[in-house]
Amino acid sequence: QDEEKWDFVLVSDIHEVGSQKEIKRKKFLDELSKKGFTIKKIEDEKLFYGVRAPNQIFQKYQWLLRNPDSRRQNPDAHQDVPVTTRIRIVNFILQNTVTPDLEKLHDLMKKKVFEASFPLHEKEEVREFLKENWARWRSKIHHQPIEMIRCYFGEKVALYFAWLGWYTRLLGIAALAGTVVFISGITIFNSSQVSKEICEANTTIMCPLCDQNCPFWYLSETCTYAKVTHMIDNEATVVFAMFMAIWATVFLELWKRNRATVVTNWDLYGWDEEEEELALQLINNLQHEPRQYQHSYLRSTIVLILVLVMIAVMIGIAHALVIYRVVATALFSQSQCEFLREHANMAAMVTGAVLHYITIVIMTKVNRRVALFLCDLEKPRTFSQREKNFTMKIFTFQFFTHFSSLIYIAFFLGRINGHPGSYVRIAGKWRLEECHPSGCITDLFIQMGIIMVLKQTISNVMEYLIPCIAHKLRKKQQRPKKKRVVLGEEEEEAEDPCKQQWLNNYRLNEVNIFSLFDEFLEMVIQYSFTTIFVAAFPLAPLLAFCSNICEIHVDAIKMMRLYRRMVPRKANDIGIWLQVLEAVGILAVIGNGLVIAITSDFIPLQVYKYTYGPCVTANSSGVDCSTGYINHSLSVFRIQDFEPQTRAEALLALTGLCRRYRDYRNADDYSHTAQFWHIFAARLAFLIIFEHVALCVKLIAAWYIPDVPQAVKNQLLDKKHTNLHKEL
Repeated sequence: QDEEKWDFVLVSDIHEVGSQKEIKRKKFLDELSKKGFTIKKIEDEKLFYGVRAPNQIFQKYQWLLRNPDSRRQNPDAHQDVPVTTRIRIVNFILQNTVTPDLEKLHDLMKKKVFEASFPLHEKEEVREFLKENWARWRSKIHHQPIEMIRCYFGEKVALYFAWLGWYTRLLGIAALAGTVVFISGITIFNSSQVSKEICEANTTIMCPLCDQNCPFWYLSETCTYAKVTHMIDNEATVVFAMFMAIWATVFLELWKRNRATVVTNWDLYGWDEEEEELALQLINNLQHEPRQYQHSYLRSTIVLILVLVMIAVMIGIAHALVIYRVVATALFSQSQCEFLREHANMAAMVTGAVLHYITIVIMTKVNRRVALFLCDLEKPRTFSQREKNFTMKIFTFQFFTHFSSLIYIAFFLGRINGHPGSYVRIAGKWRLEECHPSGCITDLFIQMGIIMVLKQTISNVMEYLIPCIAHKLRKKQQRPKKKRVVLGEEEEEAEDPCKQQWLNNYRLNEVNIFSLFDEFLEMVIQYSFTTIFVAAFPLAPLLAFCSNICEIHVDAIKMMRLYRRMVPRKANDIGIWLQVLEAVGILAVIGNGLVIAITSDFIPLQVYKYTYGPCVTANSSGVDCSTGYINHSLSVFRIQDFEPQTRAEALLALTGLCRRYRDYRNADDYSHTAQFWHIFAARLAFLIIFEHVALCVKLIAAWYIPDVPQAVKNQLLDKKHTNLHKEL
């Protein structure tokens, strides 16, 4: 039975004898034979080559690294090392075996000499346990079998699921807090003084929202929108933003502790990746010389310039989305459909959000190609270095792809559009869009809601459906078994016991070196959405929590049932992703501080309450401090000062001389009032105070919670002491 265990399977088309591809294939297999590999050939719709490495290779590995894998963790006499270690070593040798033509397996696969190479899903006890208790929709996620996952998929995959489970668990706390904040906003839906004033402002006539076919309108028409805005934009939002800044820090600190405990139990706390790679290179080729560290300032400069160009392209796409919204608003306002005319701004915003999602899908593919090209330019020394470089570039590109449009809505929308009589225009024709009179935060809320719901829903559905359908189609293409006739009866032709197993594995979906990377990237982008603009979208943690519960099940089912077995990789942490998450935590503090200071009406309202409102006078008991805020935040505009493009002549007789718009400007020359500069100073002061307090709290939390538990430190200390005592 042991003889039928194979470390890897290579798949090739059936080439003509003497053809170039057949010769190249034979040369590669000959090189493997020289290294002592056992090779078994099975012919069916394709050529299958099972390869098994000699035990001497694993003995060398154990000797070189004095690795804990040398302890027999598998009762099978055939395997002195775990299956995951065998597969990893064999994969390294396969990828680095060079033919006399100086070609590696990667080159041969590009030239279609080999079609695929993969380790096998075998019917072992661990796999059956994972299939029944983990990779099912009805399985529970609160306790994942991390140790079993490690035994089957290796440490890197196990750490991914440990991190994802930990993130989801703590996300439950943030989701609960966000839901409480949102519900508290609903309770003040009808009681907000600001909303009441807007709903009762049936004599306040506002300036038109577009140049043509837009009438003057009463402020009270936006009553419902104002209630929704103040449901999101209230004092609880500020507290929640501070809470999320602390939550992000505590989450990472607790993850570091959890990770230290897990890898110590695996005896990998002090594992050296570079030493491991050097050992594998020597096992593969004793004459191997390590590639030296190199740095080229010219190459780094070229890469930096190209990264900046790529970022500029993404900012350009954000500008294109802005132009779309401006033009769409103008077109919708002239539509024959009454509903579109009345809700032109909302229609432009919603369609703009959907268009933004489509650009995200397209640019994700472009970003990957560009990031890989830049990595090739850098010529990293090792695969792990290449992976780190690729991670930083793709995350930077994806961050700008996802957030450039949101940054515009949060911090620029309605602040660079000028004022009636002097609007900023695109191509001198279309004026830039304005915020709603109730504030800009609802625009950001809607944009984030649409993108998060679309991204989480569509990505999870497609992530499961595409491989599921592809697997079923491949199974349908299965050729019927050959039969032969014996004494007039049909009898199935006897076949190799390995054949069906290899065919079943081949018909599964292909995995690549970035399969796990894609899962990490998806989660880190989601983490960015959950933390950076959470002040504008308190439901983000709840959506992320629900999505993650689904994500864990989808990933488990994909890896166990729909995809070929992933090549295990050794690791003792989640790598560069930890630094990325810490950077996102700092961006979250800055982003939420800016949202509250600039996007929200929180600061203008507080300034009014304690500087200009009724509470400033001594005899104001029983009066809401925000009474009169709306009237105070509106400026007066003379209709005769409208630009020629704004056609409202037909309404002049009805509306008189002066109309209102949202800004702090003087009525005579439209310059900013003293209140504007007062509010500007208050915004700046709040931003500085909020960010410094939040960052200080983050630092204190990071100091207060040790990265490594005392039990782990003591365990490592005892181990060192015991080893030294034995030596002595």
